[in-house]
Amino acid sequence: MNHWILVPIILPSLAAPLIVLAARQDIVLQRCFSISSTAGMLAVSLFLLGQAISGPPQLYELGNWPSPFGIVMVLDRLSAMMVTLTSLLALLVLLYAIQAWDTRGRHFHALFQFQLMGLAGAFLTGDLFNLFVFFEVLLIASYGLMLHGAGAERLSAGFQYVVINLAGSTLFLVAVGTIYAVTGTVNMADLAVRVPLVPEADQGLLRTGGLLLLVVFAIKGALVPLHFWLPRTYAAASAPVAALFAIMTKVGAYSIIRVFTLIFGDGAGEVAWLAQPWLIPAALATMTLGMIGVVAARSLRWLICFATVGSMGTLLAAIGVFNSEALAGGLYYLLHSTLIVAVLFLIADQVAQRRGDHGDSLASASSYPQMGLLAGFFFLAAIAMVGMPPLSGFVGKLLILDSVRASSYGPWIWAFVLGTSVLALLGFARAGSQLFWKPSALPAGEAVQEEVALLPLIAIALLLSGIVALTAFSGPVTAFLYATADQLIDPADYIAAVLNSRPVPAQGL
Repeated sequence: MNHWILVPIILPSLAAPLIVLAARQDIVLQRCFSISSTAGMLAVSLFLLGQAISGPPQLYELGNWPSPFGIVMVLDRLSAMMVTLTSLLALLVLLYAIQAWDTRGRHFHALFQFQLMGLAGAFLTGDLFNLFVFFEVLLIASYGLMLHGAGAERLSAGFQYVVINLAGSTLFLVAVGTIYAVTGTVNMADLAVRVPLVPEADQGLLRTGGLLLLVVFAIKGALVPLHFWLPRTYAAASAPVAALFAIMTKVGAYSIIRVFTLIFGDGAGEVAWLAQPWLIPAALATMTLGMIGVVAARSLRWLICFATVGSMGTLLAAIGVFNSEALAGGLYYLLHSTLIVAVLFLIADQVAQRRGDHGDSLASASSYPQMGLLAGFFFLAAIAMVGMPPLSGFVGKLLILDSVRASSYGPWIWAFVLGTSVLALLGFARAGSQLFWKPSALPAGEAVQEEVALLPLIAIALLLSGIVALTAFSGPVTAFLYATADQLIDPADYIAAVLNSRPVPAQGL
């Protein structure tokens, strides 16, 4: 067994209690432990990504219990990519946070590490129940991070966030219990073997369990009409927490991809592609509502929150087509949208710091001249978010539009993607002109805050460099993603790796 598969989970799980027990009174030591753990996680993730690219899926059986009876972790192209993306984003967000944000509340770094543990576990686990377990780990950590820094607005938004996620967790348990009742397993590869053999009398229960899972993942992915928690939560969270949360919605998207290609995919018989009739209409509505919110937003943070919702609609519309080309385009857009949402939240924080009492409001009576560097950062980020050439947002949307031409949903996706891109362009152009380029004088007695800490700007620049790299190396990246999508649509290698080419007989179903 490849023991390295467990390291992205073990590293943060050891760092978190170490920070609490040995360094809780020393913020410098906390930062050292946290950055070392996250950098180590990134290094191991890159190593695992190389293994996933060069070979078939790999299995790790905890306690050496054979599948499908024991707890399993599975490394394939998709899980390796998601763990690497999480590690990279986390390291850059930490660079931003250690300037000052981590001192505004207790246990920031411990909670941050527990969050990474939950995220890595969710991407690597091979069974539904442990997906639920890691969901709970990352959600519990996110509750603490959401409230980091205190404040009445943050507390109110955090309460709503906790309530909606507790409801989602309850539905998750019900869904897993329902599926287990009719199949006798929660191992995802074993479910892929057993689901086609479920008798007709139990098909209704199986459909119910599958659709309940879709509802749970739609909550995590902020899909309309279950998106309402996201704008207020992300707008109230501190900037580095909101930037890290850019990967949280992608957990919902990842779960939809994993479950509805592996368990309810082409070989699932009567429940094949169960999610598609529900997913695409909801994704188009999400795209539309999110971009309308971008145009109507009265502050930069709220604009970014609604842009996040809209981008999830674009991503899930591509995923919902469930063919390898659309999945590849969607995965490229997933990489892009994660990085660009994170960098926009950090830019918004820098804007708010410079404008003092006016914060990042788009409705204040006067605009404040900003540093040219920050204005340039926003300009690049806005181009990427809207999907204008030549950056990765344009490449991602182009891949999606090209991949859905043959689908019956193609004309709808084209119309909504292009229409909402216009709305996004209007919203970001308005925000940029109001915050950076609108000519006006400062109110009497006020001065522009030009002195800025260097480390946050470095973190922003590195995130934007990721967007540029994703554009410059779009050829090899898309080649990797097409191979990843093929592996998802035809999961035979995944199933063989988990079950050791010996599927468990399904008698008694």
